[in-house]
Amino acid sequence: MPSGSDVILVIVVVTALAFDFTNGFHDTANAIATSVSTRAMSPRFAVLLSAVLNFAGAFISLKVAATIGSGIVDAGAITTTVVFAASSGRSRGTSRRGGSACRRARRTR
Repeated sequence: MPSGSDVILVIVVVTALAFDFTNGFHDTANAIATSVSTRAMSPRFAVLLSAVLNFAGAFISLKVAATIGSGIVDAGAITTTVVFAASSGRSRGTSRRGGSACRRARRTR
């Protein structure tokens, strides 16, 4: 039977992945908007290209993580609770912002 800390860890990982997905969703929209609106690329190709490059970018550089780990943040203060709070709060803000942007886009068509 999993311990309480294992359950919390799974919840934190799922929340962080949800944040990463919604953040990437909005970044993709911002990155491909000009290419699609000027008809330089089809929407399908632009989203595919953005997905491939976002995925590759996660493995190319760890400089942000190295900078944060170099003393900006006290490593002893980072717990699963802190990571969960940061991920869940940011996920909700990202989702809320995206919904309002979609509603504005529908009104302007």
